[in-house]
Amino acid sequence: MCDSGTTGLLKLEEALRWREDLRVLGGRLVFTNGVFDLLHAGHTTYLSDARALGDALVVGLNSDASVRRLGKGGERPLMPQEDRASVLLALRSVDAVVLFDEDTPLELIRALQPDVLVKGADYSLEDIVGAPEVLAAGGQVERIPLLPGRSTTALVEKLRRQLG
Repeated sequence: MCDSGTTGLLKLEEALRWREDLRVLGGRLVFTNGVFDLLHAGHTTYLSDARALGDALVVGLNSDASVRRLGKGGERPLMPQEDRASVLLALRSVDAVVLFDEDTPLELIRALQPDVLVKGADYSLEDIVGAPEVLAAGGQVERIPLLPGRSTTALVEKLRRQLG
C-alpha cells in the first residue's frame, strides 16, 4: 500500500515518515511485536493474520539486549537481531521491521500510532502493552488465536531432549 519506496529494517525516524506516507494514501497500519527467534508456522500464520487486518504490517522486533532481559533463557536470542529482521522481511506479510531496545514496545507504539495493534490470544486485553493508547486514539486492538503447540520455547526444549 505504501509507495514511498522505503520498506525493510527501519529506524524510528524512517518508520514515522513511512507511516505518514501510508496515512496520506488512506492506509491502515497494523503493528505487532515480538522476538521471532526461530521462525515457525505459528509465527507465519500469526503474521499473515495480522497483515490481513490492514494495509501494511510493521513488526517491532526486540533487540538482542531486550531479549536477554526478557528472561527467556541464557542462550536467547538464538539468532542475532539482524538475522531475525532479515527472516521477517522475507515474508510477504511483513512490510517493515523496527528494532526496539526497551523492555516493551510502548514508546514505539506511541510514536507510530498504529490503527490496529495485534497480539496473540494468549494475552488478555489488559496485558497488551500499548492497548490503552491505541484505543484512546480511536484504533483497535486484536487478539489472534495461536496455533497450538507452536512456540520457539517448545522447539528449543524439544531439541534439548533430542540432543540429550
